[in-house]
Amino acid sequence: MIVLSSDTAVKDILDRRSGNYSDRPDMYIGQTIASGGMRLVVMRYGKFWRMIHKTIHNILNIRAAVTYVPYQDLENKVMLQGFLDTPEEFLDHLRRYTFSLSTQIIFGYRAPDTKDQNLQQLFWSFERWGNLVASGSAKLTDLFPAIQSLPRLLNPQVREAEWLHEKEKDLYVRLWMRAKRGLEAGTGHPCFCNDLLRAQKVEQFSDDQAAYISGSLLEAGADTTAATLYGFILAMVVWPEVQKKVWAEVDRVVGTERLPTVDDYDHLPYVRCCIKEAMRWMPTVILGVPHAALQEDYYNGFRIPAGATIINNVWAIHMDPKRSPSPRTFNPDRFAADSRTLYESATGVPQERDNYVFGAGRRLCQGIHIAERSLFLGIARLIFAFEFSPAINDRTGQPITYDVDDLVGGITVEPRHYPCTITLRSESKAKMIREAVEADAESFLDSKTGQWKKTPPGMAFTTWVDDDEDV
Repeated sequence: MIVLSSDTAVKDILDRRSGNYSDRPDMYIGQTIASGGMRLVVMRYGKFWRMIHKTIHNILNIRAAVTYVPYQDLENKVMLQGFLDTPEEFLDHLRRYTFSLSTQIIFGYRAPDTKDQNLQQLFWSFERWGNLVASGSAKLTDLFPAIQSLPRLLNPQVREAEWLHEKEKDLYVRLWMRAKRGLEAGTGHPCFCNDLLRAQKVEQFSDDQAAYISGSLLEAGADTTAATLYGFILAMVVWPEVQKKVWAEVDRVVGTERLPTVDDYDHLPYVRCCIKEAMRWMPTVILGVPHAALQEDYYNGFRIPAGATIINNVWAIHMDPKRSPSPRTFNPDRFAADSRTLYESATGVPQERDNYVFGAGRRLCQGIHIAERSLFLGIARLIFAFEFSPAINDRTGQPITYDVDDLVGGITVEPRHYPCTITLRSESKAKMIREAVEADAESFLDSKTGQWKKTPPGMAFTTWVDDDEDV
């Protein structure tokens, strides 16, 4: 196992030599058993992965990110209304926002409220999968393959992985088949599955495989974006001076008569700095997802054997004081001179890259354009409408103290659940939010199901762009 804890090493090995480092190590528990060999993020490099990677690359392009803005706009407004109604459930509202947005983009289906069973199952099963993969016994099973052949009675973790796979596959197949039937019947809505169905007809992969392709994207879109916003709110509680500075920019640019929109992106540079700093300060994937070397290689005098596991140590790079002085301080000003998008930064000079959460090389997350817009709308509108401050200790009557390094999770992490006080900045903003939700719901949503009754204007049923990029 080789751990890369410098930005230069990540660029040199995982980016510049991506052809040799696009593989994943064997994960018997996490991939073979718990995912049926179909989970895209940990899938071994090969013909099927290359075909799927190119399919996703041709669908989730920058054109797609613009196409899906109506979905992001609606779900963000519904999230804000949730903060108004039940602010103590703010993590649930963040998760519903990112889950419902992801299901719309991928399946054309939305989660109307935080009690949606599919939403709850996704976060439950993904958390269980992450803990399973990160467990010591899963690693032992990979290190000593003989363990894999033990009877199921002697290997309880395999039984748990098989059970989790059935639960998870049921969710993903249901969502895929729902979208597929709707698209074939002509009643579906613009979504990723339109083009995935097109690819399935050409490539002849199974419904189970299609379900895990779309389900893998759902995991990536729902979990990490919610965790980043959750970390951002914690930062606003702990560093109120940063919150005041974001208020000032949003109030100056947006005013009081409308909500921020994606059109404000170029005019809210400090909000964009907050996105970059939130991802640097609270990276959701602290050790990346491991790569593997396809062939023997040498780097700076070191031999890298074929099959070696390569770890992208995201936390170490983000917390390197040479790159980011006082790294555990939330300071968006460290990106004041950086006007690049997250994608532009990820493919640029390594020493100037803002974060390593999205991976590297051919395994770079292809939803990066959509994620940035979701984070922009989330941060800009939350700051527009609310103030975040410490909760009060019932026993002492004093503000509670927060430990910003108290994290929970496995493959992905987030702050341990924390309380905070959420205060509406003005009643006029509450009225604005409720009227915006009501207008969109009346125009586009079915009053009984909460699903789309008609497609918002300007949305495309396909975002496919043929690209001959070497994958």
